[in-house]
Amino acid sequence: MKAIVKAAAAPGLSFEEVPIPKIKSDEVLIQPLKTAICGTDIHIYKWDAWAQKTVPVPLVIGHEFMGKVVEIGADVKGISIGDKVSGEGHITCGICPNCLSGKSHLCPETEVIGIHRHGCFAEFFPFKARNIFPVPNGIPDDIAAIFDPLGNAVHTAMSFDLRGKDVLITGAGPIGIMAVAIAKHMGASKVVITDVNDTRLSLAEELGADQTINVTKSTLNHEKFSIAFEMSGSPQALIQSLESLKPGGQIGLLGLLPPGITIDWDLVIFKMLTLKGIYGRQMFATWKQMTKMLHEGLNIAPVITHKFPAEEFEKAFNVMMQGKSGKVILEWTQEEAVILDDEYLEKQTA
Repeated sequence: MKAIVKAAAAPGLSFEEVPIPKIKSDEVLIQPLKTAICGTDIHIYKWDAWAQKTVPVPLVIGHEFMGKVVEIGADVKGISIGDKVSGEGHITCGICPNCLSGKSHLCPETEVIGIHRHGCFAEFFPFKARNIFPVPNGIPDDIAAIFDPLGNAVHTAMSFDLRGKDVLITGAGPIGIMAVAIAKHMGASKVVITDVNDTRLSLAEELGADQTINVTKSTLNHEKFSIAFEMSGSPQALIQSLESLKPGGQIGLLGLLPPGITIDWDLVIFKMLTLKGIYGRQMFATWKQMTKMLHEGLNIAPVITHKFPAEEFEKAFNVMMQGKSGKVILEWTQEEAVILDDEYLEKQTA
């Protein structure tokens, strides 16, 4: 089968032939229809310091997907061949105190597909059956393919009561842009978003931002907010957020900040601010919450700006790295699922 592979410890990716993986008894084999490129995949492509210390080589990458089940492990129940699915790409241990108490999003042994283990940028990929999320009726395939980052935005927004609040979002990447629509959906009275990229700020405006600010051209003019979402990973944006919060304000930290940064802790202490780190999604409450929002009319479709055949992944990555896109979809196959029989599998893995 064909897959997008991090084949060497160097910048770049390759589209190459690899064996179809054999699934374990608690897994299913998925044929992706749509996958989406994440900022994490860009880090892997560039082979930056984070990727070098995190990603084993060689590895099939990718963790945002929707597709159909084509093979089922012996111990799997409640899933059928042909089911249309997305899934929680954070694979947890299932036996630690957090997992056993319904807080598996806090599992210290979490591994992520496409980062620590075989990912979804392939014609077929293995996936833990317990992490499957069936795609509900009425959800378009393109939207189902970005449930993972949509869940990040929902998890962040749902951490606070936004009703009637002024919200500041720093970082107009795709997750920040989706957070605009979510905050408005949840009743925020005003949503302001900042970035350095006019293309993405325009997308944020399309999704409902009341004000967009390119911080290289203008400032917030001392405006104050009750809630902030830091989604850029920029130390300057974090400082801006803390300075812009009202006393008693709350901030969700989703952007990955570089090590060793310093902030003015007097701002946090004397304004009695609440800082909350956000990672991934709450399993599986966030998935149900975002599905409910979509069925209620939440519209995030404009955040998807480009689609490419999977074999043209280089074009897709270049568009993202140039900052000229929202979410970028890779299309893998036609709607019809392939059912893999033993003879087919033997030929492919020989």
